[in-house]
Amino acid sequence: MLAARFTQCGSPSQVLAIEDRPTPIPEDGEVRVRMLASPINPSDLLYIQGIYGQEPALPATPGFEGVGVVETGDGLFGRLLVGRRVCVLNRAGGNWAEQVVLPARQVIPLSSRLPIEQAATFFVNPMSAVAMVEEIHKVRRGEWLLQGAAGSSLGRMIIRLGRASGFRTCNVVRRPEQVDELRALGADEVVVFDATKQDPAQLVTEVRRRTGGTRCAIDPVGGVVGSAFTDCLTERGRLLVYGSLTELPICASPRTLIPSRISIEGFWLGPWMLGQSLPHRLRLVRRVSRLIQQGVLASDISESFPLTEIRRAVEAAVEPHRDGKILLRMDQPRSC
Repeated sequence: MLAARFTQCGSPSQVLAIEDRPTPIPEDGEVRVRMLASPINPSDLLYIQGIYGQEPALPATPGFEGVGVVETGDGLFGRLLVGRRVCVLNRAGGNWAEQVVLPARQVIPLSSRLPIEQAATFFVNPMSAVAMVEEIHKVRRGEWLLQGAAGSSLGRMIIRLGRASGFRTCNVVRRPEQVDELRALGADEVVVFDATKQDPAQLVTEVRRRTGGTRCAIDPVGGVVGSAFTDCLTERGRLLVYGSLTELPICASPRTLIPSRISIEGFWLGPWMLGQSLPHRLRLVRRVSRLIQQGVLASDISESFPLTEIRRAVEAAVEPHRDGKILLRMDQPRSC
């Protein structure tokens, strides 16, 4: 089988290479999945660079999510999955390959009504949106949710989720040309803020003017934006941090945190999901499936590449201002 591999951390387009590897054999409680497609997520690129939350055991194959078909399985549950199309949640990475072996409990059977593109991107963004907004923040109808990087794939999903569920979104973006686009999706407010040119006090003033302050905020940016968000929160407000695009720390004054009892909390989907009961995980899967089919949490796919064009694919994934995910397709004919 073919697999994308890297032997040292660094720029993905420079360190990744396609290798011919032995087909893996499942052991007790494992399944072997023939991969169909896997997206290139920011977490994958950070993992290759060696700056993600978990360190790769080199040499390594990236890819935390994707879709495939279970070909063989060991154990009762594994055998029941044979022939099923599944969401592949590979916490150790490894999905950028034609075949992958992992514990049977890390695959989720998916509806055949989901297109391959949506099945491949089922987990990271759609499940994060539901987990942060509905499960942790429990945003109520009519309530404001403040979010950074609102023009991202996840940010757009949350805007559509707000429109469908009845909560309001205040969305912070860096580029003015994104305003009309996000409003067309259903954004209630869009605030343009460039941390390299503007005072963060302007961001706080503008958010508070438009919303009156928010109880719920989510941010993948960190640095100046994440720090300013703490000053936008009302009493007992909560900031969920799910990324660090700037790689800069969030700074908050105790005089802000203590009187208003504000909390700043990190969110990592994988460990959060592990903490949920199996029945609750299944309910979440059904909820996300319905929302994807309704178009609320559907992923925008920009372009697809065969696995053999891995370097072109990762270069495309980091192009500035690109809208939509880059998808690796293992079900396409091999190219040289």
